[in-house]
Amino acid sequence: MSEAGQTASDDKGTATEGMPEAKAGPYRVLARKYRPRDFSDLIGQEPMVRTLTNAFRTGRIAQAWMLTGVRGVGKTTTARILARALNYKTATVNEPSIAFPEPGEHCQAIMEGRHVDVIEMDAASHTGIDDIREIIEQVRYAPVAARYKVYIIDEVHMLSTQAFNGLLKTLEEPPPHVKFIFATTEIRKVPITVLSRCQRFDLRRVDAGVLTAHLEKIAGLEGVNVDPSALAMVARAAEGSVRDALSILDQAIAHGEGGVTAEEVRGMLGLSDRARVVDLFELLMKGDVAGALNEFRAQYDAGADPAVVLTDLAEFTHLVTRLRFVPEAARDASLTEDERTRGAAFAEKLPVRVLSRAWQMLLKGIGETEGAARPASAAEMVLIRIAHAATLPTLDEALKALDGAGAMPSGGNGAPRPSASPSPQGGPSGSPAGMSPNMAPSAIASSRMPTGGGGQTMRLVERQTEAEPQAVAPQSALPQQAIEQEAAPSVRVQSLADIASLADAERDMAFKVLVKRCVRLVRLDPGRLDISLTADAPKTLAGDLNARLRRWTGRNWLVTVSREEGGPTLAEQEASRRESALMDARADPNVAAILARFPGAKIVDVRLPDAAATVDAGDLPVDAVPDDIEQDETDENDED
Repeated sequence: MSEAGQTASDDKGTATEGMPEAKAGPYRVLARKYRPRDFSDLIGQEPMVRTLTNAFRTGRIAQAWMLTGVRGVGKTTTARILARALNYKTATVNEPSIAFPEPGEHCQAIMEGRHVDVIEMDAASHTGIDDIREIIEQVRYAPVAARYKVYIIDEVHMLSTQAFNGLLKTLEEPPPHVKFIFATTEIRKVPITVLSRCQRFDLRRVDAGVLTAHLEKIAGLEGVNVDPSALAMVARAAEGSVRDALSILDQAIAHGEGGVTAEEVRGMLGLSDRARVVDLFELLMKGDVAGALNEFRAQYDAGADPAVVLTDLAEFTHLVTRLRFVPEAARDASLTEDERTRGAAFAEKLPVRVLSRAWQMLLKGIGETEGAARPASAAEMVLIRIAHAATLPTLDEALKALDGAGAMPSGGNGAPRPSASPSPQGGPSGSPAGMSPNMAPSAIASSRMPTGGGGQTMRLVERQTEAEPQAVAPQSALPQQAIEQEAAPSVRVQSLADIASLADAERDMAFKVLVKRCVRLVRLDPGRLDISLTADAPKTLAGDLNARLRRWTGRNWLVTVSREEGGPTLAEQEASRRESALMDARADPNVAAILARFPGAKIVDVRLPDAAATVDAGDLPVDAVPDDIEQDETDENDED
């Protein structure tokens, strides 16, 4: 069958999609061969299809649509189907229609992108106002053959600001015979003035289970034997993109010479065996460093990419965490049997704190591995950190364990109050079995706390015990004293000015300038700082601020970037104070008399001896020094 014949057959529905092409014709990749030709062929976009169906049925057809979503979910295909629906015409139907019972007069030309009244434009190569001006001049003319003249602009976010502004009026009040369809992967870059004039449809990523079923259907139409586990790998690698999934499947069919197995797909994509990923995860959670390194090295020798291994570990960690709260997630068709059964078992016995900590370490480790000169070595160091930290308690748990080691305060009747959580060893009064209640607190803490956990608090208690070897303080008071010593900061930070002063004291002038110019205070509590950043702030400023505060104050800080606007920056506060001082100076009668006496003179600065803070030009970069300060010397020469 020729390509044209194949296209005509596809217009009748999906039943003929699998018909082979003539051997003499060129090969068409699966992403083009099985491209949807009507709304019934679209998968995973039911909300959009329902909205458009109701709109066409009731005649509430919009003048412009905005289609957004990740690559490969069907934005351009949907635009063509929509153009086909607008211009659908047969011997019996002569109105816009979503249903296509038979091929229309314009259907084939529209779907092939060669219809004279359906103009497709790539905004990536037509970004200027001249291209939009050409559209504006053409919209006044009626369509040549179809019912509507349809403009499909792909990657519309790449239009220039002038092009967007030039399109606004036409987009708001287009002629009745013109329709606009926009597609973009970066919806945030499209001006809100354009979005407000369009009906927006967010095309969703296709669920892995739906995508796996779709790939299985196409493999059957192609007559190719594919392992279900291989299809699951392809669906996962596609990340919700139908086009990516079909491209990977096409490559896998060619790689396997007609048949597709899980081993071939794994080797082609550089993936690790999912069962071996689960084995590696189990070794890490047991704290078996040697076993984890041996397993990783075996996967690496088999061809797995180190960053991919860590990514698969992160995905499995997320799966286990999700199964803990949503057990029905195990029904996902893209999961292997090992992931489903063993993941559920891990979810039952692993605490959330361990999973969360492993997730955070993996996210950081993936970036380190991708940027390392020796990725395998970097990945091994990440695995060592995870295995070492898997059995360590958090700071809160260490403090609770230390608190449970001492005798609780007695009640009002003199009887000891029972412990809030019984000792796992079953000892009386919260003490471990075999321990005397009067034993030194440091010894009790050493017996209760795992090695390496809460080390800083342990050292505080031991130092106190050494200082008073003959006196044993009440056991309930020691943990509280340790907490107070832990929480007591060496340097007080109560405002942004304090942070700038710290930077000044540390002679970090560049960072001081960034704090003054780019940081807005939202909230400041001991150990926590909520800020908002200006548009020109470096992306790493929050992390740099966290690291410097920890180093300068000697305590841990939580620095978060808030969505709230926050207060003015220190630079804005100084500029406001300076402007106020200048205004006051101009209003002073003596200054006004001097200015009148010397024509051309002007106020360049106001310096008050008792001012708490003044603008120091040396603290700012050259481009941030006000113009009137730069011209100070020149103006003085003029006055002389």
